[in-house]
Amino acid sequence: MRAINREISWTQFNGRVLQEATDKNNPLIEQIRFLGIFSNNRDEFFRVRIATLRRLIKLASKEGDDKERLNQELNIILEVIEQQEEQYTEAFYHILRELKSERIHLVDEKEINAEQGEFVKSYFKNQVRPLIFPIIIDFFETAQVLNDSAIYLTVNLSDSKGVKKDRHLLIEVPSELPRFIRLKTKNNNIYFMFLEDVIRYNLKDLFAIWNFDTIEAFIIKFTRDSELDIDNDVSKSFLEIMKESVKKRTKGIPVRFVYDKKIPNTLLKKLIKKLNITTKNYQLRGGGRYHNFRDLMSFPGLRKELLYKSQPSIIHPHLAKKKSIFELLRQKDVMLHFPYHSFEHIIDFIREASIDPKVRSIKMTFYRAAKHSLAMNALINAARNGKNVTVFMELQARFDEKANIKWTQKLQSEGIKVLPTIPGMKVHAKLILIRRKEKGINRYYSNISTGNFNESTARVYSDHSLLTANQDIGKDIYNFFELIESKYLPPKFKHIAVSPFNIRSFFENKIKREIKNVKQGKDAWMIFKMNSLVDNNVSEMIIDAAQKDVKVEMIIRGINIMQTGIPNETENINAFSIVGRYLEHSIIFVFANNGNPEFYISSADIMKRNLDFRFEIICPILDKDIQEEIMHVINFQKNDTEKYRSLNYNEINEYTRRDKGFPCLNSQDETYNYLKNKLQ
Repeated sequence: MRAINREISWTQFNGRVLQEATDKNNPLIEQIRFLGIFSNNRDEFFRVRIATLRRLIKLASKEGDDKERLNQELNIILEVIEQQEEQYTEAFYHILRELKSERIHLVDEKEINAEQGEFVKSYFKNQVRPLIFPIIIDFFETAQVLNDSAIYLTVNLSDSKGVKKDRHLLIEVPSELPRFIRLKTKNNNIYFMFLEDVIRYNLKDLFAIWNFDTIEAFIIKFTRDSELDIDNDVSKSFLEIMKESVKKRTKGIPVRFVYDKKIPNTLLKKLIKKLNITTKNYQLRGGGRYHNFRDLMSFPGLRKELLYKSQPSIIHPHLAKKKSIFELLRQKDVMLHFPYHSFEHIIDFIREASIDPKVRSIKMTFYRAAKHSLAMNALINAARNGKNVTVFMELQARFDEKANIKWTQKLQSEGIKVLPTIPGMKVHAKLILIRRKEKGINRYYSNISTGNFNESTARVYSDHSLLTANQDIGKDIYNFFELIESKYLPPKFKHIAVSPFNIRSFFENKIKREIKNVKQGKDAWMIFKMNSLVDNNVSEMIIDAAQKDVKVEMIIRGINIMQTGIPNETENINAFSIVGRYLEHSIIFVFANNGNPEFYISSADIMKRNLDFRFEIICPILDKDIQEEIMHVINFQKNDTEKYRSLNYNEINEYTRRDKGFPCLNSQDETYNYLKNKLQ
């Protein structure tokens, strides 16, 4: 198989995000927010993937082929990122000019008038100064004083007469405050300042006691290796081990150091020495006046016409009836499509269970929970009402470890049974199981979702969430919870496939059947919708099927290692990506099955980690109406003319359907309208 390097493929995905920032079809403020998403993605890429590459290079033999190959790979990746940085900078300043034409001005400390200056001084005194604690650079001895997620002003105090020795300090820009400070509107013009420019404006007063006549400030940003080194001390609980590991992350080795290139060279050298930074593997990058652009994700809304048209959450028509959810599910399965449908339906599902006298137990998995989680509160309320509540909280969810530790402690304090994390094996399946006693027998009500039970991300992530009273599926979900609770129970499942046990064989069996059908002249095709395709073995199986005339459609938001559309090799595989208003997060698999298509949703991308080192599930969709809904969503994406980018080998990231004479169609807008019309 001709494979694309996974890291290069990732940069291509972030390139699609950058395309959204420069797409004039997007409202202006949404464009600037895409710059924030791009920046946030890139920072995480350095923390995780670049850090991993550097670790591998360090472990490789000094003169071995692996070391040379890895170094070449790293250099190629960094070269691509550098090109994207240049495109990013150009896009940022272009958007600033566009904002100015809309009478919205992002000004610095030298561009404000006296009246605005008085406001900035007052804001600094009352809001900012209490949060500032300057660090004298000469006095600190380790980079561990720096927070990975923060930005810092490096302050250079000097005396033009040369009487006093220069002083160098660091000021952490407070993350507790908004990054963009709105100044007084004048003549219908709106003015904003970066928070760091508010600090710059007040530096002379801040350091007045030292009486230096020249004060300069330059932004720096520090990115660390975020990998957790987990101790295997058997005398400690895994919760204790994870707490310690999260603390150690603050001491991770630096993988990137970006700075204002106008910083004096002597000050830069001092910082590099103090922070123990080397120039190896491109850790240093001189840039412009501003860094940490991920805060652009929360750029103020200001005016409706500069934002996406509002799409209020839709009430699912079957759940709009004033009846018990359990009664409604006994009549018919329900598929919720987020963010189009209201996440409140999930909260109602748990809330009703918490007060229903027939409900005996509630079991639920969490991978990433909202900061102020209504789902958690509903579970706590259920426990207070005497329900038997069991929660699996994944402590190893990257960058959410701290929040999940906090929730674990909160749930335990409420008497809720929290299943211990399984070291080295993340539970990534998203499940709710409610057991209800009806006429003396147990009846199960299940929720199987492709996305997290997180009301914050449910507003921007596109996911599917099945509510069902199917008892065979319910018993499978019950057995899944038994599995993760006992750790050793042999799995027995009727309908669902579960990794690390049989998802690989699931794909093998389905793909082989399509090959068999096409050889017999029967209808044979496959659709894979996912976030990432990285696993070589499953990729080879898909290619084998395509070479035997099985038609394959792949909708991949992120990483794709497969080179598709190559004549005589992978020409029967069409791969494309949808990147738009909502983050396409759902995972769907459809197999033709000789005219009787089988539909599945899953928590598992086709990646080695998901298939071999995580507990994931693939769940069938048995309801014909829901199958039809899913096919509508897929067809909207296949026919998208606005956000469809090809992933085929000779046209990666090209808008192959835009301005080509096709009727204008945005798949996410079409999905919203389709589901809204069903409510009528």
